[in-house]
Amino acid sequence: DRTAPLPGAGEPAGTGHRAEALRHVRPACLHTPLFLGMGLLGTAATGVLGLIEGEPVFALLGGTSMAALLAGWWKFRQQVVRPIQAINGWANQILGGNPESRIPVPEQGPLKDLVASINRISDQFQSLTLDMESQVRQQTRHLKHKTRSLEILYDVAASINSSRDLEDLLTRFLHTLKEVVHARAATVRLLGDDGRMRLVASLGLSEEIVEKEQTLPSDRCLCGKALDEGTIQSHASLRVCDRLVGTQFFDHEEIEMIAVPLQYRGRTLGVYNLFIDRQHVSSYEKDKDLLISIGRHLGMAIEKAAVDEEANRLSIIEERTRIAHELHDSLAQTLASLRFQVRVLDETLHQGDESALWTELERIENSLDEAYAELRGLIDHFRTPMDRRGLIPAIEKLVERFRNESNIHIFLQQQWDNTNLPEEQAIQVLRIVQEALNNVRKHSKAHTVRILMRQTDDGRYSVLIEDDGVGIPENREGEALGEHVGLSIMEERARRLGGELHIESEPGEGTRIQLVFTPQETETPPLLPEVQLPFPHRVRSKWG
Repeated sequence: DRTAPLPGAGEPAGTGHRAEALRHVRPACLHTPLFLGMGLLGTAATGVLGLIEGEPVFALLGGTSMAALLAGWWKFRQQVVRPIQAINGWANQILGGNPESRIPVPEQGPLKDLVASINRISDQFQSLTLDMESQVRQQTRHLKHKTRSLEILYDVAASINSSRDLEDLLTRFLHTLKEVVHARAATVRLLGDDGRMRLVASLGLSEEIVEKEQTLPSDRCLCGKALDEGTIQSHASLRVCDRLVGTQFFDHEEIEMIAVPLQYRGRTLGVYNLFIDRQHVSSYEKDKDLLISIGRHLGMAIEKAAVDEEANRLSIIEERTRIAHELHDSLAQTLASLRFQVRVLDETLHQGDESALWTELERIENSLDEAYAELRGLIDHFRTPMDRRGLIPAIEKLVERFRNESNIHIFLQQQWDNTNLPEEQAIQVLRIVQEALNNVRKHSKAHTVRILMRQTDDGRYSVLIEDDGVGIPENREGEALGEHVGLSIMEERARRLGGELHIESEPGEGTRIQLVFTPQETETPPLLPEVQLPFPHRVRSKWG
């Protein structure tokens, strides 16, 4: 069996291989002394026998042979036994974790080349060990740096996500960045529409410097270069900046300035500056990619804030347009009618016709009631509390108020399978129904009105409001201006809803208004306004 035995429990790794190697050497180490001993005994016996028998030749031969054997034994010990012992000691030191161990190379002998080869193997083993340790240390440093970079990015992202507005975002960002890179000061500049960089946030600079650095040309100095090239730029001295500003940034010159571009989708929105002590600049060299990544994060946040601000501005403009549209189609027309009626009243006063005077006063009173109702309707339209129960309860409440505050019979038929609409869709549907009922109350002179909510064959939703009133006159210009039915408002709401509004009316045959739209699914019920229909009690004049 030539298989090497496994090392026993508790033996260090490599013991079995060492035992296998020594197993081949040990017989030579044992047999050679045995043979030499036997030779010495034979030689000694020959010399003694020669002395006894008086043969000096045999005695001299025995002494010479003994001396030769002793010299051979000494040489064997020096060239074989001691190198083997040194190899055994080397193996123990290597296994003990000392890669620097070496074997003394004998000057001559059969093991000289073997020992030299073992030492060369030791050199390579030590080199590999040192290289592995160096790589482990390098990878450990790399992992620590990556971990630190991730922590910094997390802090920056957290400061961005927890910000209320752009000013708060930039303030949090500068505080976080100033701490993690050990900066003395930091600033953020954004590129304006006029081509100049505007200082929007700063930390660590004096008020005098901040005042003088409010705006800069986009091509000025280091900031302009970073803005133009989209790369990190650094300055080992602030002398140029001190000269341009006209005052010293800091009380000593051991400060280096770094300019990092703020980028979003290939566009450079501005730069942020870091003022770092030179003792911390070495870490900046390793963090260039990190600083660029931070600049992109901040650029994305700034762009998002700008988009949100623009969206809010457009929303305000749209809401103002809606209010103006509603005022124009309701209250403004009624007031114009009042102005016309006041002129008629003035002419009646000059004519001295008391009966006609009372008639005109009655008309003015009716128009004032109408204006008041329309004003209350607008207030309810834009300032009412929200109903959280959904569209159908809001319409049911609208119908109930209409029934209680008018003499018109009203019926509601609801046949929708799903009433869980998005809030914007639900509000537009509710407003169209509200406007239609307002028109019925004010202009139709109807006795009955019906609201039918059903689904079409293609899955679209339909809302039908029909009455048995006088219908829409063909020539509305001849009617009083205060009797505008607001159809354009409903048509605009239908377009905003993504649907269609169909109006059918004949004089004396009533009016049919049908809204058809495609519903959008949503998971939560919408918040709907609790509608208040304004039907004020009429104040009678002393002539009424």
